[in-house]
Amino acid sequence: MAEVKENPMGTRPVPRLVITTGIPLMLSLLICSLYNVVDSIYVSYVSEDALTALSLASPVQALMGALGCGIAVGLNAVVSKALGEKDEAQVRRAVAASLFLAGCAWALIAVAGVFLVRPYFAWQSGGNQVIAQYGVEYLSICMLFSFGQMGQWVFDRLVIASGRSTLFLFTLSSASITNIILDPIFIFGYFGLPALGTAGAAIATVVGQCVGCVAGYLINRRFNPATPISFTLRPEGKTLVAILRVGIPAAVMQGVVSVMGVLVNSLLIGFSTTAVAVYGVCTRVQNVVTVGVHGLDNGLIPIVAYNYGAGKRERIHQAIRWTLLYALLIFALFLLVLEGAPSLVLRAFDASEDMLAIGIAALRILAVSYLISTLGLVLAAVFQALGLGTYSLALTMIRQVILPLVLVVAVLPFQNLNLVWAAFVLAELLALPVGLLLWRRVNRQVISKIPQDGVLPAEPEKSMA
Repeated sequence: MAEVKENPMGTRPVPRLVITTGIPLMLSLLICSLYNVVDSIYVSYVSEDALTALSLASPVQALMGALGCGIAVGLNAVVSKALGEKDEAQVRRAVAASLFLAGCAWALIAVAGVFLVRPYFAWQSGGNQVIAQYGVEYLSICMLFSFGQMGQWVFDRLVIASGRSTLFLFTLSSASITNIILDPIFIFGYFGLPALGTAGAAIATVVGQCVGCVAGYLINRRFNPATPISFTLRPEGKTLVAILRVGIPAAVMQGVVSVMGVLVNSLLIGFSTTAVAVYGVCTRVQNVVTVGVHGLDNGLIPIVAYNYGAGKRERIHQAIRWTLLYALLIFALFLLVLEGAPSLVLRAFDASEDMLAIGIAALRILAVSYLISTLGLVLAAVFQALGLGTYSLALTMIRQVILPLVLVVAVLPFQNLNLVWAAFVLAELLALPVGLLLWRRVNRQVISKIPQDGVLPAEPEKSMA
């Protein structure tokens, strides 16, 4: 019998493993973030109202992504742990269950797109009918045809969970490049096509997502035999619970953050529609500048989950330390750009003088909060990988929802936008001790009890009770 080759998650030197797993994810997420930025750049040349509409749509799109991400995170943790335990049957069941959940998520999003988009923009647009119309055209298409996005989440995470993150680069790149190519064609009406404005941006987005989904399916079929793909309408209940136990907190975590974005937009509209446009631009810039942290985090989850399943405690500690170091070094480069040349970033979005006046200070202040968030993001990923989704949810809720909302509301009476941006920095600072306390408890009660190259201890949620 041929010798089974050991998964690199459990054997490759950790400093190299973190980089080789994280860099393809960084590049893929960078491409993904860039095509969201490109959407906004192209649409900004339609009008500032169109850009504001995309800013208002952004939290809802993040909410859609939260459903897909929740399924993907749960799948990632379950499959990586099963691979560490060499349980091939559980891998197959997890893949089938995650595809079933992805279909359910698309159906829910599509129904919401039919009934809720118009009321949402009637509320968020502040009575501006032009903004509302732009937004309805864009978001309705994105929601009704989101099946490509949901499928792509699953197929991408399969290659990540099996340690083949370079393949993820090809699946997400295919979606991003397709979107970037089609954006100007549909938005401005090239090659004899009508100019569709924000609707054109939405069409380019969903076509790109479908291309990415198909590419993900084909790549997994051809190059990733460790995670065989199967479909079923009757997934195993125990496997569904295992995925949802990790995935629901992750989805709620991102979903609540998306709701936070909606609330912030509703507060900023009281200042001006330009303030909403600036916040939307800052959110998209944040997605780019924090790509190093998120890429490393996404790579860290399967590394920690695999080595937890394999009972390799020291590799878990090493992975966390190296992820933090790499994330801070990468982010420092982006920080220099945001602090040194914020006007150049804003002018890429055809910023007016009013937008520059608000946006330069916003970018410089919020850049500090992005830096401070590094530790919280890494710890949240560790908690997810260990199956402690509730810990990850609690930390993210405190960092990105409870503290920011309380502090933003507290400074509103001063009618100073700079204080609003500063509230996000203070929220990250106040959340740091919470993250460290949770980490000490997890390290003491879960990780420290893993015997080196021994048997896996009790389930973490039970051992933490």
